Amino acid sequence: MKTVVVTGASKGIGRQIAIELLARGMRVVAASRDTSDPVKGAEPERLDVTSDADARALAARVGEVDVLVNNAGISMRGFDANVAKKTLDVNFFGALRVTDAFLPRMRAGGRIVMVSSGMGELSCVSGELRARFLDPGLTRSGMIELMEAFVRDVQAGTHAKKGWPSSAYSVSKVGMNALVRVLAKELTGDPRKILVNSANPGWVRTAMGGASAPRSVEQGARTPVWLATLPDGGPTGGFFHDERAVPW
Repeated sequence: MKTVVVTGASKGIGRQIAIELLARGMRVVAASRDTSDPVKGAEPERLDVTSDADARALAARVGEVDVLVNNAGISMRGFDANVAKKTLDVNFFGALRVTDAFLPRMRAGGRIVMVSSGMGELSCVSGELRARFLDPGLTRSGMIELMEAFVRDVQAGTHAKKGWPSSAYSVSKVGMNALVRVLAKELTGDPRKILVNSANPGWVRTAMGGASAPRSVEQGARTPVWLATLPDGGPTGGFFHDERAVPW
């Protein structure tokens, strides 16, 4: 039986992903800050993705895994350096620290899925920044520096001049999509042949998306579940919407 960990699994798209992977016969660890209403059949585990200790402890408890779905995310009201820092800490750095905690325990044929957003398309940043994000030579340290630079630029009031949008959520998802490319490159040559991709679930009716969103949670979960169950030899380092590769 394959083991999958889904973060942010207490509600919305994450909960639906957990339900659908359970239906496919997987052992599902539903990780979230709130474990009071667990998915029936899943193993609820408390996880704060902003905590390195939490991520490492969860990985130690779960053991070997086949699939990791980084779904946990926030969208905060307002925009200032505090909002920028907190949003990136959950949406970007949270996905990075959880991935790093589980990678050593991932079995051959593993799958890593980042639940991103259409708001993470590179059209939201300047041409100069797009070139930096798309640079084939971009490394993990370079990626982290870009994210930290955004927070510094917001604090200094120069983010717009530097080519950043006034949306921490958008930047966090741009970072997540870039992270997928960096991780895929890092995993080149790994004998486990782990695939790592990101999904744009679309605008979904959740607490974050709101009641007027056009897509159901079932539609939102479709592509992440597809990526979590890709056959061997499938794509890696890509961005997908409705099970199709889309320009980033």
